[in-house]
Amino acid sequence: MSSNVTLSAATRQNLLSLQDTAALTSTTQNRLATGKKVSSALDNPVNFFTAQALNSRTGDLGSLLDGISNGIQTIQAANTGITSIQKLTDQAKSITSQALATQLNTSGTASSTFTAAAGTVSFYVNGEPKSATLTATDSIDTAIATLNTAAGSTIFSKDTSGTKLVLNASSDVEFKAATDQAALGFAGGTGTKADYYGAGLDTIGKSGDLVVTGVDTRKALAEQFNSILTQIDQLAKDASFNGVNLLSSDDAGNKLTIQFNEKNTANLSVQGVDVTSTGLDLTSLNSTSGTAVVANNTNRGNFLLDADVKATAKELSGATDSLRSKASTFGSNLSVVQNRQDFTKHLINVLDTGAANLTDANLNEEAANSQALTTRQSLGISALSLANQAQQGVLQLLR
Repeated sequence: MSSNVTLSAATRQNLLSLQDTAALTSTTQNRLATGKKVSSALDNPVNFFTAQALNSRTGDLGSLLDGISNGIQTIQAANTGITSIQKLTDQAKSITSQALATQLNTSGTASSTFTAAAGTVSFYVNGEPKSATLTATDSIDTAIATLNTAAGSTIFSKDTSGTKLVLNASSDVEFKAATDQAALGFAGGTGTKADYYGAGLDTIGKSGDLVVTGVDTRKALAEQFNSILTQIDQLAKDASFNGVNLLSSDDAGNKLTIQFNEKNTANLSVQGVDVTSTGLDLTSLNSTSGTAVVANNTNRGNFLLDADVKATAKELSGATDSLRSKASTFGSNLSVVQNRQDFTKHLINVLDTGAANLTDANLNEEAANSQALTTRQSLGISALSLANQAQQGVLQLLR
């Protein structure tokens, strides 16, 4: 005896239609839930694997963006450091201008009457050694002429009484020993100032008869200059980002390499520079290695010589030119990196859009499909009910 239920052809057709509708409804609901029309290789192998490759490249480029962003910040840190060092250099320039504007002067009248005596008087004019040989028969006028000839300018004269020497010089005049001061009638100074103008150039303490102006001021300005050089060195060492400092050294190994694509076939290497005081060829005024205008005068630390001050100002001008050149290079590199950053962002957007076009579902369309399938399912159920009405009529006769 057969256990199969016999269904009419209309009923079977309606059931098949309902099954198809249910399958389509399931597919539509899955697309609405995931937002994807291709969520696995079974849906569409070509689109699925193509989109996967595009998304993989997007991920690679996204990782590179972090490195590019760090590179931008590193270059900006270097550029900020150069800008600040330039301000310090400008400040140092103003110090040299003040030093040049500060006039040196040594003046005073001997407290004792000039008495001729044979001997050599040794003194310095702004560090340049001078010597005048006097005789026991020299008059005060003869001694003055000899002293001025040795000094190279008219700095000695006599007072109104005609018996005492007067010193008036637009420079720092120092005597080598107290005996040199006494030979001209000036009160002897005390205490030796060793290496005052450099190695081996000792001077005696200033005579009480003489007044010197400008030396201490220039010395203070020189100390300020040295302090600024220290600040330049410290600032250059502090201008780092994420452990990378592009201002502390110009060694070949000190460079920043920024990768632009996933295969590293496109990149940019930014060479570090040395903008410390040494790298900028700025000479510390405490150093004895500075270029001395006067023979044996290596004491640039006191800014006594206008020529030395001008030499320092020239170094600062060269440093300024160097800083501007380096800043221009960093600015150019920064522009390149920022351009590649924008390009990479736009390329990621293109890749994401391409992958989405291959796999993303049209939610508006799927929503309309869902509504249509719901209506279709309701109609299918109604049609199945109508197909069964004939059998219901037979059931009524049996009753």
